[in-house]
Amino acid sequence: MAIRMHRHFEDELEKLRTLLIRMGSLVDEQIELAIKSIFESNVELAKLVQDRERRVNEFDLMVEGQCQRIFALSQPVAVDLRLMMAAMRINADLERIGDIAVNLSERVEPLEGYQEFLERVGAKVMIAAARQMLSDAFDAFINNDPQLARSVFGRDDIVDDLTRDTFYACIEEMKKDPLLIEPGSHLMALLRHVERLADHATNIAEDVIFIVEAVLLKHNSGAEAAFLGTAFPVDDSGG
Repeated sequence: MAIRMHRHFEDELEKLRTLLIRMGSLVDEQIELAIKSIFESNVELAKLVQDRERRVNEFDLMVEGQCQRIFALSQPVAVDLRLMMAAMRINADLERIGDIAVNLSERVEPLEGYQEFLERVGAKVMIAAARQMLSDAFDAFINNDPQLARSVFGRDDIVDDLTRDTFYACIEEMKKDPLLIEPGSHLMALLRHVERLADHATNIAEDVIFIVEAVLLKHNSGAEAAFLGTAFPVDDSGG
């Protein structure tokens, strides 16, 4: 009986992990498609990202429900509790990253035709750096790789620096050409969303460390977006 209960519990934990991996894969693809739609001015691709947001929300509910099920039916030991706690936090981060993908896709039309401007101010490099952070954080979770997770941490500061550089380059471009004020404003909003993407990737990497090594890290968000914080209110609601 005890062996059967243990196997059932292991199955439930594996189901939770599988749900998170499937949700993460979907969210990762959403970000990839959103970024591609921006740099290709692909409105149809942007629409696809928006249409698939419902699926991300469905996974959010399934992960939450699975966590509740395990808590209700089992008595998890320490290592399992770490996975459960981390799963709930990762689920929240993935749901917000899904929202970010939609927010990015909504900038496609306003930035259509301004791809050269985006590249000139460094947006492409900055977005690629944040995108790689997410990819590595998710790979670290899949493979229980704390070393890869730790490699994500230092890159958060790099993304902040790239974002700052892009922000000021955008300001200079708008000063030179008033016609760039409108697309520049949309780019600034995009920068805020991408900077938050890097923060969520860092959160996921920290949870990998928590799961594997039982070390609880706290991302220092007090200085988040040091320059953006003076220009934009910090809003993590996904809107």
